[in-house]
Amino acid sequence: MTHPTFALKPGQVTLAQWRDIYRGATPTLDPACAAAVAASAATVERIVAKGDPVYGINTGFGKLASVRIPAEDLETLQRNIVLSHAAGVGEATPMAVTRLMMALKLASLAQGASGIRPATLALLEAMLVRGIIPVVPAQGSVGASGDLAPLSHMTAVMIGVGEADTPSGRKPAVEALASAGLAPVVLGPKEGLALLNGTQFSTANALAGLFEAERLFQSALLTGALATDAAKGSDAPFDPRIHTLRRHKGQIATADALRQLLLGSAIRASHLSGDERVQDPYCLRCQPQVMGACLDVLNHAADLLETEANGVSDNPLIFPGKDGKPDDSLSGGNFHAEPVAFAADMIAMAICEIGSLSERRIAMLVDPALSGLPAFLTPKPGLNSGFMIPQVTAAALVSENKQRAYPASVDSIPTSANQEDHVSMAAHGARRLAPMAENAMAVVAIEWLCAAQGNDFHAPLTTSQPLQQVTGLLRAQVAHLSDDRHIQPDMQAAIGLVRSGALVQAASVSLPGVV
Repeated sequence: MTHPTFALKPGQVTLAQWRDIYRGATPTLDPACAAAVAASAATVERIVAKGDPVYGINTGFGKLASVRIPAEDLETLQRNIVLSHAAGVGEATPMAVTRLMMALKLASLAQGASGIRPATLALLEAMLVRGIIPVVPAQGSVGASGDLAPLSHMTAVMIGVGEADTPSGRKPAVEALASAGLAPVVLGPKEGLALLNGTQFSTANALAGLFEAERLFQSALLTGALATDAAKGSDAPFDPRIHTLRRHKGQIATADALRQLLLGSAIRASHLSGDERVQDPYCLRCQPQVMGACLDVLNHAADLLETEANGVSDNPLIFPGKDGKPDDSLSGGNFHAEPVAFAADMIAMAICEIGSLSERRIAMLVDPALSGLPAFLTPKPGLNSGFMIPQVTAAALVSENKQRAYPASVDSIPTSANQEDHVSMAAHGARRLAPMAENAMAVVAIEWLCAAQGNDFHAPLTTSQPLQQVTGLLRAQVAHLSDDRHIQPDMQAAIGLVRSGALVQAASVSLPGVV
């Protein structure tokens, strides 16, 4: 797959461009930002020359803000803050997320409010372009004062400390930089703080979770439609007149997608008259209401995250003097990641519900009293267990996601000797999204296996053309289950197709997603 390369316009980056970066695109800075960056760096030079105490420039940090630092120690001050704050633990952050974090930091610093020098910003950009990706331990941020530990590990590589992944493998920082023709930088006043202060780690993880949740949502629309046909469910609940009356945009879009996915199904046509069932179970009938609500929530989270991704969140912020006004350095709290924490909680709830509804359809399909299909979708129940235990696996994954979906944003714990007495918990609220999406994708993959198996029993009747295409994709790797066999490889094949996006691509239809 070819990924686009584009100019990153600080403050104006679209959600689609952040998605492209996460999927592998390489951004470069729009040269138009150079003037603002240079003006901000010059402002810091003037503040240093003036000699007045200014937080983050010639003082200590956090609870130590009252400690004045002499001019000859300012470079050491910035190096020390990076080394002392690089205190993360746990597994390395996935490279795709770290790349996104670097791009977010690049776009923030390039808006000319952080006091970063052009050469330092250019190093961060060159690392991103040339594939020098710092190894960033995933744990250690509470989401205020910014994502200090993760961003410090990123910055440490810039000064030649730590490790980085490169196109030729993981190397010590100095070697990694040298392999791309780069050298460590000596940080100037304010630069260390500017680089490690901000919400970019939390935001990158939340955006990654959002993009995976979007793929999950679209995949579940397809498997939900396929399951509806497998159970000979009605498409009447997807009639637009129902959803227009309720007015929710996501519900209307979801109903329209489900209706279009079932259009032309010979299975559906076979039971348009003479069906004894008056109403289908909620897992079929209420798909527009549940999935539509998930879509609306994801879109609201997307709006929050797009705004955050285009903002400046370090501290203090630098405002060059103009129109007779003096230079200013204002200390505030843009590093507090509460908006990101709320967005992450919304995404977590949506992921949980998508998986929960999918599991209910699996349970319905394997139950002959509800589906009208052979027990556990096997031609010889008893001798064979069929899809009995994959449903149990799906139930286990859904329950695990329910436990993880507890809102992170309602938690707080004081840090930095009570200077930072309320924190957002955005970092771990966002970090849980990827494993939650993995769980839910596995559930959807199991539904895909069950729904395809169920539709096989309706032969020679066929489902709609888009759903035949997604069934064909599955059957190219996983045969119909006539007798019990080692089923885990079947599940892994289906999970891989969902995770990669191949399921969504196979349908060859436009599905609603995150705006």
